[in-house]
Amino acid sequence: MAATTESRTAEFTAAPGSTVVIRDEEWLVTQIEPTTDGHFVHVVGLSELVRDTEAVFSTALDDVAVADPAETTVVADGSPRYRTSRLWLEAMLRKTPVPIADPALTTAHRALADPLPYQFAAVRKALDPDNLRPRILLADAVGLGKTLEIGMILSELARRGRGERILVVTPKHVLEQMQFELWTRFALPFVRLDSTGIQRIRQRLPANRNPFAFFKRVIISIDTLKSDKYVAHLRKHRWDAVVIDESHNVTNSSTQNFRLATMLSRQTDALVLASATPHNGDPRSFAALVRMLEPSAVKPDGVELDEKQVERLIVRRHRHSPEVASVVGADWAERREPQNVLVPASPVEEEIAVELERTWLWPAGGASPYSGKGGATLFPWTLAKAFLSSPAALEESVRKRLRVLEGGRQESDDEDSLVAPDTTDGSPVPDGAAHLPGLASPGPGAASGTGTRGAERAALTRLHGLARRSLTEPSAKYDALLDHLRGIGVRKGAEMRAVVFAERVATLGWLRKKLGQDLGLTEENVVVLHGGLSDVDQQAIVESFKLASSPIRVLVTGDVASEGVNLHSHCHHLVHYDIPWSLIRIEQRNGRIDRYGQKHAPQITSLLLDPQTTTRFGGDLRVLTRLVEREHHAHRALGDTASLMGEYSVKAEEKAIADVLRQAKSLEHVVKEVEEVVADDGPAGLLARLMGMGAAAPAEPETSAPTVETGGSTGVYDDELSFLEDALTQICTTPGQEPPNGVAWKTYPQQSLASLKPPRDLQQRLEVLPQSYLADRNVTETLRLATATARGTQELVNAKSAESRSTWPEAHFLGPLHPVVDWASDRVLSTLQRRQVFAVRGGVEDLTVLVQAALYNVRGQVVATSYQTVAFPNPDSPSFGLASQHASSADAVAYLRVGTTNTGAIPGAEALQPFVRQAVASAEASVGDQIESIRAETQDRVEAWLRRSQHWRMEASALIGREAAAARSGIASRQSDVDEETRLAREMVPHRTLLRPLLVVVPVDQPDTEENH
Repeated sequence: MAATTESRTAEFTAAPGSTVVIRDEEWLVTQIEPTTDGHFVHVVGLSELVRDTEAVFSTALDDVAVADPAETTVVADGSPRYRTSRLWLEAMLRKTPVPIADPALTTAHRALADPLPYQFAAVRKALDPDNLRPRILLADAVGLGKTLEIGMILSELARRGRGERILVVTPKHVLEQMQFELWTRFALPFVRLDSTGIQRIRQRLPANRNPFAFFKRVIISIDTLKSDKYVAHLRKHRWDAVVIDESHNVTNSSTQNFRLATMLSRQTDALVLASATPHNGDPRSFAALVRMLEPSAVKPDGVELDEKQVERLIVRRHRHSPEVASVVGADWAERREPQNVLVPASPVEEEIAVELERTWLWPAGGASPYSGKGGATLFPWTLAKAFLSSPAALEESVRKRLRVLEGGRQESDDEDSLVAPDTTDGSPVPDGAAHLPGLASPGPGAASGTGTRGAERAALTRLHGLARRSLTEPSAKYDALLDHLRGIGVRKGAEMRAVVFAERVATLGWLRKKLGQDLGLTEENVVVLHGGLSDVDQQAIVESFKLASSPIRVLVTGDVASEGVNLHSHCHHLVHYDIPWSLIRIEQRNGRIDRYGQKHAPQITSLLLDPQTTTRFGGDLRVLTRLVEREHHAHRALGDTASLMGEYSVKAEEKAIADVLRQAKSLEHVVKEVEEVVADDGPAGLLARLMGMGAAAPAEPETSAPTVETGGSTGVYDDELSFLEDALTQICTTPGQEPPNGVAWKTYPQQSLASLKPPRDLQQRLEVLPQSYLADRNVTETLRLATATARGTQELVNAKSAESRSTWPEAHFLGPLHPVVDWASDRVLSTLQRRQVFAVRGGVEDLTVLVQAALYNVRGQVVATSYQTVAFPNPDSPSFGLASQHASSADAVAYLRVGTTNTGAIPGAEALQPFVRQAVASAEASVGDQIESIRAETQDRVEAWLRRSQHWRMEASALIGREAAAARSGIASRQSDVDEETRLAREMVPHRTLLRPLLVVVPVDQPDTEENH
């Protein structure tokens, strides 16, 4: 059996567009998927018994016989304007993958987006044929549109036959946002596996069924994905492309997230990592991340990077990089200078500040009354941090600590973020989670408290009394917030909105209640967002805030919204109600409204309580305003603030700032200057140099945007709408009639709109579209299409307008990858039967046959395509044909000048078959030199990859001889990845050429064939 399977696989030579015989029936191949034991062959039935039936066969199980293109018979096209043959040719060209090394962008520039030159540059870099596989780290700063770049890359991969099976991994709170962007702008549908999606799948699939085999394109959160059940499924599945958004969550090499990402990198061809903070400061972790992209780009020691190779794999720009600043213009308003408001404390707040200073922060005896097992240094600052957040946060912290003491527990009771560790898997801590008793675990060397439980209880009781008083007396910082919101125009009935960030859940709830009362707003006007909400509730709030019709005027949010969430559509005011003790967190928060697409200058306002009667506490707190100013400076110079402190962890940064506040370190010691970052020899310095900073890579301002080479036109139809209209007429005859006689097709040219009622087979294809889109817009009943980019863009705007109740556009943009276009292509391809090609009349001098030649590599990917026209000067002699090469299919089609009027089917067209046979032979001979040139170019590239791999192995062999056994094991593991890279390189070698006759064109004035023969 194994031998049979091997022979089947070895003999398999089909490609999209081939006619094959499987189980005694004829089929048209629409797609090929490589598998571990052969190929999956997607087909549409041609012969009578299986006509129009869609199926998938495995070459490991079935014999797939490929028809000889030279034996293709000729059929006259009698349809009006040669509609049938033009449709078939268009569909065939659409189904032919664009060559993997083609430098022209074919779909990225045709999506419903406003792509900028620097984004095109990222796409070209990802698709650069000098890369063994399409792999890239999109490390652009916050707000530059990494999601659009991801969509552009995926759409190009799909058009190149390398994007059929795609997995997108994101934080759970941006699942819907990512799904929305990929579908509305690029027509790439993804099944979203959030809690609701998983429940839906459980109802459809058996428990033991691999959901990743059932759904070709999936978007899922990393927290869901790393469950044991999904990991087991993932090990059995290969992807064309994997995207890991916010990939800084997988940089810690000791976490489960990292191990999952590493496994996925080995199970996919293309890999896209995206993060504005792509490393955690550890050279080994960053090297491991680079190794996911290209193993041989990291030296055998697992740490040293081949910087020249790394430059091919990373894109790094920020708002003020020359190539960005020169093009964003008014579409990204410049951020204003931050407003740091020092708020004099109220009387009760002054009392609390004095109590904290004298009893907890700088007690006269040198030690605070804290009696816990660890965190003696940090716990007092935990209380100070809660006080700076809100009276409610302080009261909660003190109350919970008292409850612990009253319970008599002896374990570590530190309950705030300063003494809680980072989560073990690298995930962000949910808002408020780190404040819960029992979560904290003091780090190594954390000192235990020296106070007695009784003394601590007495001190906490005194502080608790003050905290309770502060809940009933005026709060100076809250009053300042109220004045600020009123000052910018937030009030009942007004359009102005604001995002208010605070760390503590207690603060969020307290603010919501008070703001609603004092601003005269309802519960739907002031909404709280925090990590304790379900993923569905989080997404619903975020999606609502994007709508112009949203009732939300003040979004009071924890830091769950600081990562990856877009809040800029209708908001340009952001308030730090409490200032994070972390540059990373400040940058992440600010990026929610300071990003591409922001039309109004973002205003960042920070409120800081400023006690006047303390000796040290008030003055030291002003360090926090300097932190905000440092973030603003780094935002302009680096586009990245994490490298200033070098901690690459919110928790670590908070502890470092606590050291500054308690005067154990200076701010200058903890926070670097920009120049120091550029000179760093670690990952931070490398990324700074990639942005053209420092002497290693001087920046040269661009005087004009680089030219973007684009393509994608077949030359047959001008646009998708023209093709779809003709296809529906071909499929239904009367497409304007109601089902079952038609599809109720309607067009509104003045509005650039169209609609149809999807037939059953199209409905089945639409099932994988976003479920909320299907429900909100009743898509399976009526599919509405925007037929021009301007209209599609307006539909997105309308969906966020005051009249809309759904963020999904009512009419979806009819782009080149739209499922309805793919459905139409498959339907019209089945027009011809049994190895046939159409004959038409055209503006050629001699009888001419159009032949497509496609060069495939060992992996079944299209390396190059060539379009040949073979002319026969003597219509009585099919043995002599003159072949001419054309630059593209569009050039070849233009040369043929197919007639726009069909005066009748060419009689006796079947007698033209000898011309087809000779055309295939002539084209094969003509294309030989071109194929050899491409083969040699590809071979040179493969040889360069192999030489690099060989050099790596030589270095590894030398290193193994010097290292201990444990180190040798790590080198051996890394070498297996490089060996896999070598195997892939060999599979890129051109392997076979497939020729297909596409059209026979007879001169308009040539006598009918029956008269000649």
